[in-house]
Amino acid sequence: MSLTSDEMNYLVYRYLLESGFTHAAFALGNESYVDGRKLTDGQREVPPGALISFVQKGLQYCELEANLNEDGTDVDADFSVLSAKDLLSLSVDELKELVSARRNMTEEERKALREEEEKEARAKAEANGIKIESDIEREIKSEEVTVLDGHTSEVFICAWNPTKQMLASGSGDSTARVWTVPAGPSGREAQTKLAKPKVLDHKASGDGVEAMDTDEKSAAPDGKSMQGDVTTLDWNADGTLLATGSYDGQARIWDTNGKLKMSLKHHKGPIFSLKWNKTGDCLLSGSVDKTAIVWDAKTGDMKQQFAFHSAPTLDVDWRSPTEFATSSMDHSIYVCKLGDDKPIKAFNGHTDEVNAIKWDPSGTLLASCSDDFTAKVWSLKKDTCVHDFNEHEKEIYTIKWSPTGPGTENPDLPLLLATASYDATIKLWDVESGKCLHTLEGHTDPVYSVAFSPDGKYLASGSFDKHLHIWNVKDGSLMRTYQGEGGIFEVCWNKEGTKVAACFSNNRVSVLDFEN
Repeated sequence: MSLTSDEMNYLVYRYLLESGFTHAAFALGNESYVDGRKLTDGQREVPPGALISFVQKGLQYCELEANLNEDGTDVDADFSVLSAKDLLSLSVDELKELVSARRNMTEEERKALREEEEKEARAKAEANGIKIESDIEREIKSEEVTVLDGHTSEVFICAWNPTKQMLASGSGDSTARVWTVPAGPSGREAQTKLAKPKVLDHKASGDGVEAMDTDEKSAAPDGKSMQGDVTTLDWNADGTLLATGSYDGQARIWDTNGKLKMSLKHHKGPIFSLKWNKTGDCLLSGSVDKTAIVWDAKTGDMKQQFAFHSAPTLDVDWRSPTEFATSSMDHSIYVCKLGDDKPIKAFNGHTDEVNAIKWDPSGTLLASCSDDFTAKVWSLKKDTCVHDFNEHEKEIYTIKWSPTGPGTENPDLPLLLATASYDATIKLWDVESGKCLHTLEGHTDPVYSVAFSPDGKYLASGSFDKHLHIWNVKDGSLMRTYQGEGGIFEVCWNKEGTKVAACFSNNRVSVLDFEN
């Protein structure tokens, strides 16, 4: 049996989606016409992590082959475990020689090799700020976690309501859900209530953990559910409305009872980013169609479309109720104003696509991060960047400002910028001096999301290594850690700073308790 090119393309497409490479997945899907429905019978879906699973099985086969005798029979000696690096870089004959050499080692040599490997592992862990003996104390147990189980595909995005104990999540199953989470401790009691989560007709009731789902009858006026992955979502400032953006090119606005208020239909491609302005009267969306649109939140009408980019718009962020910035795969950033036909500022300095942009809490500085391995800080008063942070070794996927400094609720703490990279590290930058304060090295795979606690003292990070870490911002130490069952796409704090939510590639959302 052999894989067809369509089947291989679909496996790669799923891997890209599950790994957070949504832009690359979209490009592959369009160019190869990937359609999972043609590759399944409707009952046997391709499971998450299928490509990785097949590759791992292939490596295990190579390992087994290297351990067999020349005639294919089992050997009498111990099975020799080979590293992934060995299996990927050496031929079968070279692997057999390595296995043979290990089998001929004396017991003292074996013991010395094990001790050296343990020493290297301990040194690496401690260099990353992790003390082996205290890992158990830091670990968050599964019984301390509430698992929100209801999505049927990867959960890409989640966000807490700014005023209520509600958590919104968006998934590749073409649905958005809003979960009502009890204010008390997470754990077994809430877990029991979630064994059969009640799917409401867009109405939340009771004090349990329940979900509002977008069912086919009530998700849209024409009776159709949302078509395409829910890629982005955002609550308005007073927590009364939730906006969602989808691969179908539509933005939608919902109330807290799950009722669809309006569908915003003008984009010609998937929406990757959308944000409410602080006054809640406008919604901003950015799309693969290379444009950004400002919508009237009361009527659903398009107030203005901005078509300045020459490639897909990847991120948008408001500076004020009428000014905002956009970033694109064309390497550029534009600052625009509602009512103006041209950008009021253009920032050019990145040499690859600009993945994310964020205004600082005061709206004075704009941070950006790119596939060119750099993050930059810009000011409207300058044409060139104020700071060029270039210490990461791979692409920077996202950035976050701390909720600290002048004009915030934490004015006595310095303003910081967190950058998360494919190099598996997070860096904390002092924006005033331009220096890196801490490099957080606890993850082993790309870091896709970081979030500061509301008081600015802690930072949560999520990676595709399945771990959520919580760090002390002051000294960069690792406070708590939780290992889930899938890669993490997004992490976020509730308004009190007592709970952290993380959404996973295994279709689940987890809520963890955190005590200072």
